[in-house]
Amino acid sequence: MSETYEPKSKHIPQATIKRLSTYLQVLKNLDRDKVEVVSSNPLAEACGVQGSQVRKDLAYFGEFGIRGVGYQVKSLMQSITSSLGIDHEWPMLLIGVGNLGRAMINHVSRHASAFSIKAIFDCDPFKIGDSVYGYEVLSPSEIPQCVEKMHIDIGIITSRPERAQTACDHLVHAGITAILNFAPVRLKVPDSVRVEYVDFFRNLYSLVFNLSQGGKS
Repeated sequence: MSETYEPKSKHIPQATIKRLSTYLQVLKNLDRDKVEVVSSNPLAEACGVQGSQVRKDLAYFGEFGIRGVGYQVKSLMQSITSSLGIDHEWPMLLIGVGNLGRAMINHVSRHASAFSIKAIFDCDPFKIGDSVYGYEVLSPSEIPQCVEKMHIDIGIITSRPERAQTACDHLVHAGITAILNFAPVRLKVPDSVRVEYVDFFRNLYSLVFNLSQGGKS
């Protein structure tokens, strides 16, 4: 019988949430390799953190595992999946069907089982009507209708920087309250709208800084 766990607190640090996604990926790999039980230290090592950090993160959701034995891989996967809210499908839409947008469409359709892009949009009249990985490129004017009809909660912006705010405005106007923004600009949104930024250069700058610091004697 699989164990189930309920979060002990709704106030969970964002850093913990991000680590949970890493734990989940490692657990999926273990499950694929037919591993049934794993202890915190091997799990932590595979995730690049300390065993104490794994135990602390999981403690937000209750008591896990058996002392001296470890965690049931499938049960822990199920609990983390439920805790992250990805135990059901999340419909999304995407604005900006350039190279990055096309790559995202392809990646999500292949690897993100909990997420599904339902519609794609672009303001370029030469792209509207094209077919991309089986999706018809629609005009942004159709976003409100699609959001209502398909019950879409999440918008992805892969537009050019100069078009990102307009894309964001379309999403907010349609009632979207969660946005994943790949454009290298800060968006202006109401307090009720949550934006997560995926910034390639910020991560690259951090990597280069740490590399240059480590290279100093």
